[in-house]
Amino acid sequence: MLTFHREAAGRRDTIALAPEALVIAGWAGRDEAAIRHHIEELAAIGVPPPSSVPVYYRAAAATLTQGGRLEVLGPDSSGEAEPVIVSLADGLWLGLGSDHTDRKAETIGIALSKQLCGKPVGTGLWRLDEVEPHWDDLVLRAHATIDGERVLYQEGRLTALRTPRDLLARRPGGPDLAPGTVMFGGTLGAIGGIRPASRFEMTLEDPVLGRTLTHAYDIAVLPVVA
Repeated sequence: MLTFHREAAGRRDTIALAPEALVIAGWAGRDEAAIRHHIEELAAIGVPPPSSVPVYYRAAAATLTQGGRLEVLGPDSSGEAEPVIVSLADGLWLGLGSDHTDRKAETIGIALSKQLCGKPVGTGLWRLDEVEPHWDDLVLRAHATIDGERVLYQEGRLTALRTPRDLLARRPGGPDLAPGTVMFGGTLGAIGGIRPASRFEMTLEDPVLGRTLTHAYDIAVLPVVA
């Protein structure tokens, strides 16, 4: 069960959700150069290129988590800050999440790797139709703690990513997300390359309406052999 604190039209409420489906949109960039950059940075760690873009992966809804600690098996995983679309009974909402992925498994199969790590999501939501008019002004940012140092890991405006309506229109399952569905909306290139961290912090800033979504989690690496 997930709990979200929603903000719309200056009003706030809290809602609980038992997610029923999880979709992860990959290679969702609007800029072809940015897509090539992300494909190349993944190729640098052995991940094969996609057959088409964007790509929509299914993952278990049970992998969604709002905890502040994520346990992973082995040292080869890393986070990716992403806008997240949450479909509720009263419409679509925008949140923030991390497509945390086992990079070693990703070299074998991307769809497989999506199942192997929890998918952290924040507790804040904005009504999507309130931000769609200025989608390109939203700023996605992530910091990672690597070898004890907090560094800027990702940063950029969402003008680099396809809009939610564009992604939904291209989805093989159709443009309508059933209530209870969560869809990750793509990511930005990592500054300095994809690499593991002990802590991952992310923000989605709305400079037009003057508000920010945040979420952070620590990564606990489990030994492969007990």
